[in-house]
Amino acid sequence: MTDTAHDDLRIGVIGLGLRGNLATTAHRPGAGSVVAAVADTDPAVLRTVGDRFPGATAVEDHRKLLDDPSIDAVIVATPDDTHEAIAVETLKAGKAVYVEKPLGITVEQCDTILRTAYETGTRLYVGHNMRHMGVVRTMRDIIARGDIGEPKTVWVRHFVSYGGDYYFKDWHADRRRTTGLLLQKAAHDIDVVHWLAGGYTSRVNALGDLMVYGDLPRREPDTPRPDGWLREFEWPPTQRRNLHHVVDVEDVSVMNMRLDNGVIAAYQQCHFSPDYFRNYTVIGTEGRLENFGDRPGDEVRVWNTGPSGYRSDADAVYRVPDAAGSHGGADASIIEEFCRFAREGGATDTSPVAARMSVAAGYLATRSLRDGGTPYDVPPLDPRLTAYFETGQERRG
Repeated sequence: MTDTAHDDLRIGVIGLGLRGNLATTAHRPGAGSVVAAVADTDPAVLRTVGDRFPGATAVEDHRKLLDDPSIDAVIVATPDDTHEAIAVETLKAGKAVYVEKPLGITVEQCDTILRTAYETGTRLYVGHNMRHMGVVRTMRDIIARGDIGEPKTVWVRHFVSYGGDYYFKDWHADRRRTTGLLLQKAAHDIDVVHWLAGGYTSRVNALGDLMVYGDLPRREPDTPRPDGWLREFEWPPTQRRNLHHVVDVEDVSVMNMRLDNGVIAAYQQCHFSPDYFRNYTVIGTEGRLENFGDRPGDEVRVWNTGPSGYRSDADAVYRVPDAAGSHGGADASIIEEFCRFAREGGATDTSPVAARMSVAAGYLATRSLRDGGTPYDVPPLDPRLTAYFETGQERRG
């Protein structure tokens, strides 16, 4: 690994678009990590590199970045359908890699990435930053203490008020690029369900449809997104204009899961709700928890006496801890963990195996909803790969 005057980890960033905040978070000259090179296919983006990351190299071809021996680690934040190819190239180049979620858009892509990491011995990290969000950690701590007994069922509702803008005005609306939003958008939530419940989805079925955004006005191919994109929002949803020229992903979906430990879970997603809200309910053998908001200062409430009628005065109320930065401080935490992992290896709260399993559940759920709700079994991962990643990506024995 290359030394610098401050012993900073020298990071290359591939893709400086919607998740460019990851690069900004990782750029801490003299404090552990520095963005030393950026690759992006957009010339306008490359022109901003010098101001955002003084001294960083800006290239259009990411292979030039991978060929740079001074780069220690790479953040891949490109569109989802490119993750497999770029991650495999990075792993073969021998550079620790952070892949922004989802790991891939099919089960096969995820398995190819995991297999390449295993064969090359290069460190692989996946950006499931919700594991670092205060609300998720608070819920997990409550469950770990046994406050609601043994978890038996998990319900998640995800209202995405900005969905028509964030997901239907660019490549996210094209199933060739994402598989679908039950994978692309839900991968985080499925991973959290698995983490809270202590198991992985083994069988899944789903229903969904393109109910609102299928018939709204679209832009012609190769035309730019409208001025004010992600700053100005039309309302009601039926008034949205300038959608991507391809719109063939569902804007509402419901998904049922049976986990390998017997837990039953459900996930629901809507992209035309008036408010943005993510709500978890976990019911165990001795109680129930529910989050009311997911930002610092919001609450997780626990009911573990009863039986009774509904009461808003929970038996215990936990405040989501304060944290600065994007995603409730989770982005800073996950970048810190990645940098430590790239340098030293060892255990991490994020898991490439868990990332694969969340994609697998979302992929099979999408297949189910497009096949009339037919249930599908999630294929298991090669036990050698499971063992390798569960032991900190070190071969033993």
